[in-house]
Amino acid sequence: MHFGVDYYPEHWDAELMAEDIARIGAMGADMVRIGEFAWHLMEPTEGAYDFTFFDGVLEELREGGLVAMFGTPTATFPAWLAAAHPEILGAGPDGLPRVFGGRRQYCYNSPVYRDYCTRIVTALVSHYADERTIVSWQIDNEFGHEGSDDCYCANCQVAWRDWLAAKYDGIDDLNRRWGTIFWGQTYNGFDEVPCPLPTITTHSPSLKLDWARFRSDSLNDFARSQIALVRSLKGPHQSVTTNLCGGFFGKLFDHRTNVADLDFVSYDNYPVWGGLVEPMEPAEIAMTLDFVRGLRRANFWIVEQLMGAQGHDVIGYLPRPKQAQMWAYQAFGHGCESMLWFRWRGMTRGAEQYCL
Repeated sequence: MHFGVDYYPEHWDAELMAEDIARIGAMGADMVRIGEFAWHLMEPTEGAYDFTFFDGVLEELREGGLVAMFGTPTATFPAWLAAAHPEILGAGPDGLPRVFGGRRQYCYNSPVYRDYCTRIVTALVSHYADERTIVSWQIDNEFGHEGSDDCYCANCQVAWRDWLAAKYDGIDDLNRRWGTIFWGQTYNGFDEVPCPLPTITTHSPSLKLDWARFRSDSLNDFARSQIALVRSLKGPHQSVTTNLCGGFFGKLFDHRTNVADLDFVSYDNYPVWGGLVEPMEPAEIAMTLDFVRGLRRANFWIVEQLMGAQGHDVIGYLPRPKQAQMWAYQAFGHGCESMLWFRWRGMTRGAEQYCL
């Protein structure tokens, strides 16, 4: 069992690190989770990999008797990459490209983005494969969260039509099974099949159902490829996981497939988030925990456990005394076996200043 915190030493002056780590250890923690949003720090310009900062972090952790879960940084790519390759940016349901900023703006079907992900992950995991302080790798961060599972960019239009061509025995088979004779939607070729961008009334329900399946395959193929890459490069003492987020039934991907190749399932448990004036009902929290445990029918980790108010640019409900402790007990009662609290030191700048 591990108990610890999510720690972002890059957000603070370097002289605070030794004190932070000493205090983390003094409260009984044995693990920190680091690195998942630090791509620019690791590769400030293309191909110039620099892990000096995290070398120092891991040295401090080692001296403090702590171990680490290290996140691959592919959920937040650097500005130089977006400037050099704007084609990696996804597009929203309005068809407009997502601009740099925020997080997870990338397209799962962008071959350029997948190539750059392979490069940074290869450099990172190879560098630390023998590092005993790193005992686990987290793949990306919260796949599909905040609408990032859906994309309508040019990469997806090409991949969508290829996906359909692989699934159906020719365009006539698709027409027959979708019933495209209705409303005169019959296609002469896969190149005529649109993405379900806004239209009058509605797209064919068969098209929308296949689109959801295509989105699931797109996300899970991206995830599986990175899991396989990390597994091929990591040390034998290092495990592989990724952190699921809530809202499972509104996501466009099959969660069971998503976690199939992991060593264990991890989850980010937020009974409250920005904008909520009351926390989720206890039964709803219990259901989410049972869902996570049921994916592999095995116990799981929580790698982000709420400890205070939460919000990006809108604050949420502030847990009452011992309420966060109660949610932790509930999680252990439903199969959690290791827990990391979010976060050590609330940030005073950027988009998560209400995460306390």
